[in-house]
Order: sequence, then C-alpha cells, then structure tokens
Amino acid sequence: MTTIKHRNIIKEVNENAGRLEKTAVWITDKVGTMGFFLIIFLWTAFWLGWNFLAPKELQFDPPMGFVFWLFLSNLIQILLMPLIMVGQNIQGRHAEARAEYDLDVNVKAENEIETILRHLETQNNMLIALVEKQGMTLEECHNRPRK
Repeated sequence: MTTIKHRNIIKEVNENAGRLEKTAVWITDKVGTMGFFLIIFLWTAFWLGWNFLAPKELQFDPPMGFVFWLFLSNLIQILLMPLIMVGQNIQGRHAEARAEYDLDVNVKAENEIETILRHLETQNNMLIALVEKQGMTLEECHNRPRK
C-alpha cells in the first residue's frame, strides 16, 4: 500500500516565484479588497468635492473639467490593469498546481481503495470457503441465533 505524502503546493510555487511575480500577486491581492475600493472612492469624493465646494482660488482642477483627476485616474488604471492580469495568471498557476496535486492524491487514494476492496473480497471468499467446509450455507450462518 502506498502512502500519500503531504506537500505544501502553495509554498512550493511561491519558492519558485521571482520577486516581481510576488509583487504582482501582492498588488493583485491588495487591489481586490474593499479597503482599496474605499481609498479610491474617498480620494475621488474628496477631489471632486474640493473642486466643487472650495473657493475658486483654492480649486486646482476646475469643475466640469476634471482633466487632472481624469489623467490620474486613467494612469492608475493603465498601471494596475497589467499588474492585476499578471497577478491573476500567477494565482492561476497556483490553482493549477493545487488541482494537479489533488488529482495525484485522488488517484493514489483510488488505488489504495481498490487494493483494500480486493483484499476484502479475498477475505470474503476465504470465509465463504470456510463456512462451506463446515457443511453450512451462508443463509444458515445469517439465520443462526447469536449468543
């Protein structure tokens, strides 16, 4: 019977990842949170609110123009989009490695189960042979009162 050796697939994949790949995964993990959404939302609300409500001389991106805000927002999107895609690709490799490991474990478990079933079938056949050698049938053994 084979034994199933436990492996930490995530650790193995992370050890093979480079610094840039780890950075991309970290950014992907952080950007995909409500905290990041709230930061962007509050930054946008403050920016737009300030430029609508502050005195004209303190407004740095005049209302209805918002050119600087649009520029910065697009810059953030342009920079984050490929980083997120790289991070998702790396996370996909993690998932594929885990799925492959799970398949290996399942195949080994299936082989062990088949071995156990064959062993149980052999034992069952031996017990039937012993019962028949005693001159009894299986029905007689089942109907026999227990002590």
